[in-house]
Amino acid sequence: MTGRFEGKVAFATGAARGQGRAVAVAFAREGADIIALDICGAVAPDSPSSIPADFEETVAAVQAQGRQIVAKHGDIRDLAAIEHAIDCGVKTFGRLDFVIANAGISGMGASDQLTTEQWDRMIEVNLSGAWRTCRAAIPHLRATENGVIIFTASATGIKALPGVSHYSAAKHGVIGLMQSLAAELGPKWIRVNAVCSTTVRTPMIEHEAHFRLFRPDLEHPTAADIEKAAARINILPTPWVEAEDVANAILWLCSDEARFITGVALPVDAGFLIK
Repeated sequence: MTGRFEGKVAFATGAARGQGRAVAVAFAREGADIIALDICGAVAPDSPSSIPADFEETVAAVQAQGRQIVAKHGDIRDLAAIEHAIDCGVKTFGRLDFVIANAGISGMGASDQLTTEQWDRMIEVNLSGAWRTCRAAIPHLRATENGVIIFTASATGIKALPGVSHYSAAKHGVIGLMQSLAAELGPKWIRVNAVCSTTVRTPMIEHEAHFRLFRPDLEHPTAADIEKAAARINILPTPWVEAEDVANAILWLCSDEARFITGVALPVDAGFLIK
């Protein structure tokens, strides 16, 4: 099914690594040119950050698929930075068809131990940043028509877990935003959906603080140490899904095969939500 997005343009935030890179490369493989945005720097002390070298790898991976990419450094807390990236991409490619609001941060902590700064930063990045992404992109989608917006939400935006209340609250908000935009933009044939994953194996979770959630009995737990414990949250016996699994779901939601699907929070969750 290669080439199903030939002549189309996709914009992805948080594209330097992880899910964002997987999405950019997947769309390029299907024939789309890419507009990419990433801050490539620290946002939160408890959420591992991307670096410029990561973004360079994404650019090379897209180009290896034979497609063009406009890659800009920028913070999704800055509306002007998002607008600049999209404007540059549209000026280069002439259109915008798909928006993947993917950039975000992780974080952990009991609700009564979170600082005001932790809470505010999580909402500002994961929820308000998603809104800003759409605010900047919607005028271009209206011009193209038949556009699609996809949010990378989370299964914890549907069913909460302890210790991540600020993250879960932000992702619940993303799903509400998705549904509202689907209702607003549907009459213009712009579809809006979200993908809600269980744990995804990316640099966002591959660090000791995350591993310690599952193995607090170990001083320095590794990924291998937590596999059995992490798998217990899912029905399918896996501790996580891969970034490519999320990207594949996003490709499908953007394709003509899903042309009448809008306002949906699609789980890619290994059964997390029914456990």
